[in-house]
Amino acid sequence: MPPGIRPELRAGRCPISLRQSPASCSVGFSHSCAQAYRYAWVVNGLKIAYVPGVTPGKWLTRWNERYPQSPLQALRYDGETILARLNAGHSDVVFVRFATGSSPKTSEIHVIPLYDESLVVCAAKDHEIELYDGPVPFEDLSEENFLDLADYPESSGGTAMAMEVCASGAGLLVLPLAVARLHHRKDVVHQELSGLPSTSIGIAWLAPVGDEEDDPVIEEFIGVVRGRKENSSRQASVAQRQQEQAVVARKQRQTSAGEAAKAAKTAKSKRKSAARGAKPGAKRGAKPASRGRKN
Repeated sequence: MPPGIRPELRAGRCPISLRQSPASCSVGFSHSCAQAYRYAWVVNGLKIAYVPGVTPGKWLTRWNERYPQSPLQALRYDGETILARLNAGHSDVVFVRFATGSSPKTSEIHVIPLYDESLVVCAAKDHEIELYDGPVPFEDLSEENFLDLADYPESSGGTAMAMEVCASGAGLLVLPLAVARLHHRKDVVHQELSGLPSTSIGIAWLAPVGDEEDDPVIEEFIGVVRGRKENSSRQASVAQRQQEQAVVARKQRQTSAGEAAKAAKTAKSKRKSAARGAKPGAKRGAKPASRGRKN
Protein backbone atom coordinates (compact mmCIF):
# COMPACT_ATOMS: atom_id res chain seq x y z
CA MET A 1 0.00 0.00 0.00
CA PRO A 2 1.38 3.44 -0.90
CA PRO A 3 2.97 5.55 1.85
CA GLY A 4 1.30 8.46 3.55
CA ILE A 5 -2.14 6.90 3.57
CA ARG A 6 -4.92 8.43 5.62
CA PRO A 7 -6.46 6.33 8.44
CA GLU A 8 -9.53 5.60 6.32
CA LEU A 9 -7.34 3.95 3.71
CA ARG A 10 -5.35 1.99 6.28
CA ALA A 11 -8.66 0.61 7.51
CA GLY A 12 -9.52 -0.52 3.99
CA ARG A 13 -12.21 2.06 3.31
CA CYS A 14 -11.99 4.34 0.32
CA PRO A 15 -13.10 7.86 1.32
CA ILE A 16 -14.55 8.65 -2.09
CA SER A 17 -17.20 6.50 -3.69
CA LEU A 18 -16.69 6.60 -7.44
CA ARG A 19 -19.70 5.16 -9.20
CA GLN A 20 -17.64 3.72 -12.01
CA SER A 21 -16.76 0.33 -13.34
CA PRO A 22 -13.73 -1.34 -11.77
CA ALA A 23 -10.41 -0.20 -13.15
CA SER A 24 -6.80 -0.05 -12.12
CA CYS A 25 -6.65 1.21 -8.54
CA SER A 26 -3.57 2.62 -6.87
CA VAL A 27 -4.52 1.26 -3.45
CA GLY A 28 -6.18 -2.01 -4.40
CA PHE A 29 -9.84 -1.21 -3.79
CA SER A 30 -12.62 -2.88 -5.74
CA HIS A 31 -13.57 0.23 -7.69
CA SER A 32 -11.68 2.87 -9.60
CA CYS A 33 -10.04 5.11 -7.01
CA ALA A 34 -6.59 6.07 -8.22
CA GLN A 35 -7.76 9.67 -7.97
CA ALA A 36 -9.59 8.90 -4.73
CA TYR A 37 -6.35 8.03 -2.95
CA ARG A 38 -4.50 10.96 -4.44
CA TYR A 39 -7.11 13.48 -3.41
CA ALA A 40 -8.80 11.76 -0.48
CA TRP A 41 -8.09 14.84 1.62
CA VAL A 42 -10.39 16.86 -0.67
CA VAL A 43 -13.28 15.24 1.17
CA ASN A 44 -11.73 14.61 4.58
CA GLY A 45 -9.68 17.76 5.08
CA LEU A 46 -7.30 18.11 8.01
CA LYS A 47 -8.09 18.46 11.70
CA ILE A 48 -6.01 21.25 13.25
CA ALA A 49 -5.67 22.14 16.94
CA TYR A 50 -3.73 25.05 18.40
CA VAL A 51 -2.80 26.36 21.83
CA PRO A 52 -4.14 29.71 23.11
CA GLY A 53 -2.24 32.67 21.76
CA VAL A 54 -1.65 31.16 18.33
CA THR A 55 -3.54 32.95 15.56
CA PRO A 56 -3.70 30.56 12.59
CA GLY A 57 -6.18 32.69 10.66
CA LYS A 58 -3.76 33.71 7.91
CA TRP A 59 -2.73 30.10 7.29
CA LEU A 60 -6.32 28.88 7.23
CA THR A 61 -7.25 31.66 4.82
CA ARG A 62 -4.31 30.84 2.56
CA TRP A 63 -5.26 27.16 2.58
CA ASN A 64 -8.92 27.87 1.79
CA GLU A 65 -7.90 30.10 -1.10
CA ARG A 66 -5.80 27.33 -2.61
CA TYR A 67 -8.04 24.39 -1.72
CA PRO A 68 -11.60 25.67 -1.29
CA GLN A 69 -12.89 22.13 -1.80
CA SER A 70 -11.11 20.98 1.37
CA PRO A 71 -11.95 23.24 4.33
CA LEU A 72 -9.90 22.68 7.47
CA GLN A 73 -11.35 21.76 10.84
CA ALA A 74 -9.58 24.05 13.31
CA LEU A 75 -10.14 24.46 17.04
CA ARG A 76 -8.37 26.10 19.95
CA TYR A 77 -7.35 23.62 22.62
CA ASP A 78 -6.92 24.98 26.13
CA GLY A 79 -5.76 21.74 27.74
CA GLU A 80 -2.20 20.92 28.73
CA THR A 81 -1.78 17.79 26.60
CA ILE A 82 -2.31 18.97 23.06
CA LEU A 83 0.24 16.48 21.70
CA ALA A 84 -1.94 13.64 23.02
CA ARG A 85 -4.54 14.63 20.44
CA LEU A 86 -2.22 13.32 17.74
CA ASN A 87 -1.93 9.81 19.15
CA ALA A 88 -5.65 9.76 19.91
CA GLY A 89 -6.45 10.63 16.30
CA HIS A 90 -8.36 13.75 17.32
CA SER A 91 -6.02 16.03 15.36
CA ASP A 92 -3.77 15.58 12.33
CA VAL A 93 -1.62 18.63 13.08
CA VAL A 94 -1.22 20.72 16.24
CA PHE A 95 0.44 24.02 17.06
CA VAL A 96 2.29 23.44 20.32
CA ARG A 97 4.05 25.76 22.80
CA PHE A 98 7.33 24.78 24.46
CA ALA A 99 10.36 26.35 26.13
CA THR A 100 12.73 27.67 23.46
CA GLY A 101 15.43 25.09 22.82
CA SER A 102 13.43 22.24 24.39
CA SER A 103 11.50 20.86 21.44
CA PRO A 104 9.04 18.05 22.26
CA LYS A 105 10.18 16.21 19.13
CA THR A 106 10.49 12.44 19.60
CA SER A 107 10.84 9.38 17.39
CA GLU A 108 7.04 9.33 17.19
CA ILE A 109 6.31 13.03 16.76
CA HIS A 110 7.77 15.48 14.24
CA VAL A 111 8.07 19.10 15.39
CA ILE A 112 9.17 22.13 13.37
CA PRO A 113 9.77 25.34 15.39
CA LEU A 114 8.03 28.31 13.78
CA TYR A 115 8.76 31.37 15.92
CA ASP A 116 9.77 32.51 19.42
CA GLU A 117 7.46 34.38 21.76
CA SER A 118 8.16 37.28 24.11
CA LEU A 119 7.39 36.80 27.79
CA VAL A 120 5.59 39.43 29.86
CA VAL A 121 4.92 39.83 33.54
CA CYS A 122 1.32 40.64 34.48
CA ALA A 123 0.32 42.55 37.60
CA ALA A 124 -2.64 44.37 39.08
CA LYS A 125 -3.16 47.89 37.74
CA ASP A 126 -0.92 50.57 39.31
CA HIS A 127 1.82 48.06 40.13
CA GLU A 128 5.37 49.45 39.94
CA ILE A 129 6.12 47.48 36.74
CA GLU A 130 4.26 50.28 34.97
CA LEU A 131 7.19 52.58 35.78
CA TYR A 132 9.60 50.66 33.53
CA ASP A 133 10.23 52.10 30.07
CA GLY A 134 11.64 48.81 28.78
CA PRO A 135 11.78 45.13 29.74
CA VAL A 136 11.59 44.39 33.46
CA PRO A 137 14.63 42.40 34.66
CA PHE A 138 13.45 39.25 36.40
CA GLU A 139 15.91 39.82 39.25
CA ASP A 140 14.10 43.07 40.10
CA LEU A 141 11.07 40.98 41.02
CA SER A 142 12.84 38.56 43.34
CA GLU A 143 10.72 39.58 46.34
CA GLU A 144 7.41 39.33 44.50
CA ASN A 145 4.94 36.47 44.81
CA PHE A 146 4.34 34.65 41.52
CA LEU A 147 1.26 32.68 40.55
CA ASP A 148 1.79 29.23 39.02
CA LEU A 149 -0.45 28.34 36.07
CA ALA A 150 -0.22 24.69 37.11
CA ASP A 151 -2.44 25.63 40.05
CA TYR A 152 -5.16 26.74 37.64
CA PRO A 153 -6.21 23.80 35.44
CA GLU A 154 -8.80 24.35 32.75
CA SER A 155 -11.40 22.63 34.90
CA SER A 156 -10.95 25.47 37.40
CA GLY A 157 -10.93 28.32 34.93
CA GLY A 158 -7.40 28.04 33.60
CA THR A 159 -5.51 31.15 32.56
CA ALA A 160 -8.59 33.35 32.80
CA MET A 161 -8.94 32.47 36.49
CA ALA A 162 -5.21 33.05 37.08
CA MET A 163 -5.57 36.52 35.54
CA GLU A 164 -8.49 37.24 37.85
CA VAL A 165 -6.38 36.31 40.86
CA CYS A 166 -3.55 38.45 39.46
CA ALA A 167 -5.96 41.39 39.16
CA SER A 168 -6.71 41.08 42.87
CA GLY A 169 -3.06 41.82 43.66
CA ALA A 170 -2.39 38.35 45.08
CA GLY A 171 0.63 37.82 42.84
CA LEU A 172 2.34 38.32 39.50
CA LEU A 173 1.84 36.10 36.49
CA VAL A 174 4.35 35.34 33.72
CA LEU A 175 2.78 34.62 30.33
CA PRO A 176 3.68 34.69 26.65
CA LEU A 177 2.68 38.07 25.24
CA ALA A 178 0.09 36.52 22.92
CA VAL A 179 -1.64 34.77 25.84
CA ALA A 180 -1.62 37.94 27.95
CA ARG A 181 -3.30 39.80 25.11
CA LEU A 182 -5.84 37.02 24.66
CA HIS A 183 -6.87 37.30 28.33
CA HIS A 184 -6.51 41.07 28.58
CA ARG A 185 -8.29 42.80 31.44
CA LYS A 186 -8.60 46.51 32.18
CA ASP A 187 -7.51 45.93 35.78
CA VAL A 188 -4.32 44.07 34.78
CA VAL A 189 -1.18 45.54 33.21
CA HIS A 190 1.71 43.70 31.61
CA GLN A 191 5.30 44.57 30.78
CA GLU A 192 7.95 42.74 28.77
CA LEU A 193 10.15 40.55 30.94
CA SER A 194 13.87 39.79 30.56
CA GLY A 195 16.05 37.23 32.28
CA LEU A 196 13.88 34.16 31.66
CA PRO A 197 13.93 31.66 28.76
CA SER A 198 11.39 32.51 26.08
CA THR A 199 8.78 30.17 24.66
CA SER A 200 8.39 28.96 21.10
CA ILE A 201 5.54 27.85 18.89
CA GLY A 202 5.99 24.83 16.66
CA ILE A 203 3.91 22.67 14.37
CA ALA A 204 3.72 18.99 15.25
CA TRP A 205 2.39 15.83 13.62
CA LEU A 206 2.84 12.07 13.96
CA ALA A 207 5.95 10.56 12.42
CA PRO A 208 5.31 7.88 9.77
CA VAL A 209 5.46 4.26 10.85
CA GLY A 210 7.97 1.82 9.36
CA ASP A 211 8.63 2.39 5.67
CA GLU A 212 5.81 4.90 5.29
CA GLU A 213 6.43 8.49 4.29
CA ASP A 214 4.90 11.65 5.70
CA ASP A 215 1.31 12.22 4.68
CA PRO A 216 1.48 14.46 1.57
CA VAL A 217 -1.57 16.37 2.77
CA ILE A 218 0.15 17.28 6.02
CA GLU A 219 3.26 18.24 4.05
CA GLU A 220 1.05 20.47 1.91
CA PHE A 221 -0.31 22.26 4.98
CA ILE A 222 3.15 22.64 6.52
CA GLY A 223 4.28 24.22 3.27
CA VAL A 224 1.44 26.73 3.55
CA VAL A 225 2.40 27.54 7.16
CA ARG A 226 6.06 27.99 6.23
CA GLY A 227 5.17 30.40 3.45
CA ARG A 228 5.83 28.29 0.38
CA LYS A 229 4.30 29.60 -2.81
CA GLU A 230 1.46 27.71 -4.41
CA ASN A 231 3.68 26.54 -7.29
CA SER A 232 6.74 25.77 -5.16
CA SER A 233 8.33 22.48 -6.16
CA ARG A 234 8.59 21.65 -2.44
CA GLN A 235 4.82 21.47 -2.14
CA ALA A 236 3.64 17.85 -2.18
CA SER A 237 0.95 18.44 -4.81
CA VAL A 238 3.34 20.28 -7.13
CA ALA A 239 6.05 17.65 -6.73
CA GLN A 240 3.54 14.93 -7.51
CA ARG A 241 2.27 16.79 -10.57
CA GLN A 242 5.82 17.32 -11.83
CA GLN A 243 6.58 13.65 -11.29
CA GLU A 244 3.50 12.64 -13.27
CA GLN A 245 4.42 15.04 -16.07
CA ALA A 246 7.94 13.60 -16.15
CA VAL A 247 6.53 10.07 -16.49
CA VAL A 248 4.28 11.15 -19.38
CA ALA A 249 7.15 12.96 -21.11
CA ARG A 250 9.41 9.92 -20.72
CA LYS A 251 6.78 7.63 -22.23
CA GLN A 252 6.30 10.06 -25.12
CA ARG A 253 10.05 10.13 -25.75
CA GLN A 254 10.19 6.35 -25.65
CA THR A 255 7.27 6.10 -28.07
CA SER A 256 8.83 8.62 -30.47
CA ALA A 257 12.19 6.86 -30.32
CA GLY A 258 10.54 3.51 -30.99
CA GLU A 259 8.61 4.85 -33.97
CA ALA A 260 11.75 6.46 -35.40
CA ALA A 261 13.72 3.23 -35.02
CA LYS A 262 10.93 1.26 -36.68
CA ALA A 263 10.77 3.71 -39.59
CA ALA A 264 14.56 3.56 -40.04
CA LYS A 265 14.48 -0.24 -40.02
CA THR A 266 11.70 -0.29 -42.63
CA ALA A 267 13.58 2.13 -44.88
CA LYS A 268 16.77 0.08 -44.59
CA SER A 269 14.89 -3.10 -45.46
CA LYS A 270 13.42 -1.47 -48.56
CA ARG A 271 16.84 -0.31 -49.70
CA LYS A 272 18.25 -3.81 -49.33
CA SER A 273 15.36 -5.30 -51.28
CA ALA A 274 15.82 -2.77 -54.08
CA ALA A 275 19.55 -3.46 -54.22
CA ARG A 276 19.04 -7.23 -54.54
CA GLY A 277 16.51 -6.85 -57.37
CA ALA A 278 18.65 -4.55 -59.62
CA LYS A 279 21.49 -5.71 -62.07
CA PRO A 280 24.72 -3.77 -62.44
CA GLY A 281 24.71 -1.41 -65.46
CA ALA A 282 21.05 -1.99 -66.22
CA LYS A 283 18.95 1.04 -66.91
CA ARG A 284 15.90 1.47 -64.80
CA GLY A 285 12.81 0.60 -66.81
CA ALA A 286 14.70 -1.12 -69.70
CA LYS A 287 13.39 -4.49 -70.85
CA PRO A 288 15.86 -7.38 -70.81
CA ALA A 289 17.09 -8.44 -74.30
CA SER A 290 15.52 -11.66 -75.66
CA ARG A 291 17.83 -14.49 -76.43
CA GLY A 292 17.66 -15.72 -80.04
CA ARG A 293 18.18 -19.34 -81.19
CA LYS A 294 21.56 -19.96 -82.78
CA ASN A 295 21.58 -21.58 -86.21
